[in-house]
Amino acid sequence: MHVVVIGAGPTGLALAVMLARDGNRVTVLERDAGPPPGGAEAAWESWQRPGVSQFRHPHLLLPAVFRTLRTELPEVLDELTGMGLRQGNLLDGALRSGMLDGPRPGDERFTMMDVRRPLFEAALDTVAGRTAGVTVRRRTAVRALLAGRERVPRQPHVVGAVTADEEAVFADLVVDAAGRNSPVGRMLRELGAPGPVEERDEYGFLAYTRYFRAAPGTESRVPPWPTTHYESVSTVSCAGDAGVRSVSFFVSGQDRALRALHRERTWDAVLRLFPAESHWAEGGRPVTGVVAMSGMEGRHRRLVVNGKPVATGIVSVGDAWATTNPLFGVGISTGLSHAALLRSRLRTQDVDDPHKLAVRFSEATEELLGRARRHLGVWDRHRLAEVERLTRRPPVASPPVDSDWHFRRTLETVKLRDPDILRAVAATAALLATPAEAFGDPGLVERVLALGRLAERPWAPGPSRSKLLAAVGAG
Repeated sequence: MHVVVIGAGPTGLALAVMLARDGNRVTVLERDAGPPPGGAEAAWESWQRPGVSQFRHPHLLLPAVFRTLRTELPEVLDELTGMGLRQGNLLDGALRSGMLDGPRPGDERFTMMDVRRPLFEAALDTVAGRTAGVTVRRRTAVRALLAGRERVPRQPHVVGAVTADEEAVFADLVVDAAGRNSPVGRMLRELGAPGPVEERDEYGFLAYTRYFRAAPGTESRVPPWPTTHYESVSTVSCAGDAGVRSVSFFVSGQDRALRALHRERTWDAVLRLFPAESHWAEGGRPVTGVVAMSGMEGRHRRLVVNGKPVATGIVSVGDAWATTNPLFGVGISTGLSHAALLRSRLRTQDVDDPHKLAVRFSEATEELLGRARRHLGVWDRHRLAEVERLTRRPPVASPPVDSDWHFRRTLETVKLRDPDILRAVAATAALLATPAEAFGDPGLVERVLALGRLAERPWAPGPSRSKLLAAVGAG
């Protein structure tokens, strides 16, 4: 069959290659330009992707990404190796800092990659470009969807896309892989479809990032864990290829006092308050200013509502289906897993029954990815509410204890104190197990709670709010 994929991000390109290898013909329509010539550094320095707001923000390519590439797209790993790919392990920092009692059999499942997103996309683009059956058309924005004969009464059926140049591109199936800002919802409504139905968090997070080139002799330095949650700030420390690393501050979008982090002097002053992160960047040479990102609210777009598709002939994958807080770095992991799921569904589901395809794919998506999406959404709401209570003047009293949230917050405090707990946290963070699977042993849960009772603070020890605001003012 012929499949049109809207969007040439990681999910769209990976899906195109997977489908083409099954004998399908795939046309990828992408509004932005492709990677420039000149190799890895040219991709980082010169490639402009205005359609992707998070293009130059750090991405944690978690073990789920490595696993999918190794089994489905090993050529991409070969390309990345040639670009300076650094393979690591999610447990490296804890092992090197002595927080674990040494490696165990099975820890190889936590293998992951350290690479900047522009280089990752460039590698995928190279592989897609030499895959028979794949055509990637850059600088080709999609303006509208094409409607054909209805397969279900009073339900639009999509048979292709119309480009900005008014070219009609017909297809047996259209896949929305256009990311968090996908325009496909508007296009469906223009066809008379009622949706998609979108659930959207009103407020989200802001991120402020700087990249550094590691100082000589510190290239192998790894923080004990990539993410750390402090009282009103979370941090992410990401390793990259070619000795590049980054530190990001994630703050509530409602915490106006911390918006000054977009200034370099302020960002540097705040970094000095966090020893683990400042040690990570110590001696490094900054290679960017502060890269700010907003619009990180969680979204979920449903193309099937109450068992009925809003339209047939179209499905969505990756960030076009749902977005989560980038703080946890699961976006590309989710996208590649979603692409592999669609490929598998199309092997067994006939597109001549587009109603059944849409419903069954939606059901399979919720089974595979829905639990993690909801889990992270609950975390966001609780975390944002806690920060809001802290930053209000006068402070607001805490609500009654939510036992599930208390356990999840306790995990953040104690995970580096017990090797079994840390491996269970790693399995859930890497999307290798559900929380119920990872913490199914009641004895492990009791150990978490016992360690939590000994903790002095509910989050990692860090600067007080007053010191944080003083640093912001000084910067």
